[in-house]
Amino acid sequence: MEYTTAYHTQDLKDYSFLITGGAGFIGSNLVQYLLEHGAKKVRVLDNLSNGYYANIEEFENHSAFEFMEGDIRDLETCKKALNGIDYVSHQAALGSVPRSINDPITSNDVNVSGFLNMLVAQKESDSVKRLVYAASSSTYGDSKTLPKVEEQIGKPLSPYAVTKYVNELYADVFAKTYGIEIIGLRYFNVFGPKQSPNGAYAAVIPLFMQALKDGEAPTINGDGEQTRDFTFVENAVQANVKALFAPQEAVNEVYNVAYGERISLNQLWKSLQEAAGSDLKAEYGPSRQGDVRDSLANIQKGKDKLGYEPQYSVHNGLQVTWSNF
Repeated sequence: MEYTTAYHTQDLKDYSFLITGGAGFIGSNLVQYLLEHGAKKVRVLDNLSNGYYANIEEFENHSAFEFMEGDIRDLETCKKALNGIDYVSHQAALGSVPRSINDPITSNDVNVSGFLNMLVAQKESDSVKRLVYAASSSTYGDSKTLPKVEEQIGKPLSPYAVTKYVNELYADVFAKTYGIEIIGLRYFNVFGPKQSPNGAYAAVIPLFMQALKDGEAPTINGDGEQTRDFTFVENAVQANVKALFAPQEAVNEVYNVAYGERISLNQLWKSLQEAAGSDLKAEYGPSRQGDVRDSLANIQKGKDKLGYEPQYSVHNGLQVTWSNF
């Protein structure tokens, strides 16, 4: 996949970027975008616990690329990573609701303590202009309102959701207390190339694709009628780039990052069957604890303040993802 569309107007050769979690799925796509568009430096900080070096291996001989193996749970590492950096995209986190239910302490260490370290490092940095971070649609919790509007959230339904909400609270307090520039992006079920089907906490789309590739029936949790606003990764990359360079009045806010349409898991499976030309049937298992039933984003705020205009529908994104898969 190539990032041919430019979502910035600035000359990137004037700026150095840090992508935490840059060996992960969204992070590595951001690295690719920035390098393809001529960034002066793109530094990746990743401990490779959740990301894959294979996602960034193709860039290792690029003169503007730098890899730093390290953990955001260590404050000195965060400070070192921010050295000489203009813009930070903080993607490092432990995703997955089930993982956080099985191991709430590690999710909290990475997502809350690690995030706090990044904010402290930003506050103490003399070079960083702005930090954009991965927030989550899980913050809407038990709110029944659809579509989801940034200002109306419910109570979190999982430890993961708690950690992502705490990020927003910390970001708000740090922006107000220390005058630093921060923007949060509430991702809605991002999918696309470089998203791994491996591991206990893999996301649904790569799992479905792996099932089609192997000819083995996937398991759909619950009745499959739960809906999600699946969002192709290039839309998320666009939102990050727009947020990094957004005007001052857009700063210290959170924004929904989605396409603005919802699809049930059953419909999703059907679309993928069609893309793969397969009549493989899915099996159904128990519903997942802590899962939100329905999800749909209102993306007007991002359109108005960031100039966010998602280019890929679920259908188009699935085709690109399947052909890459």
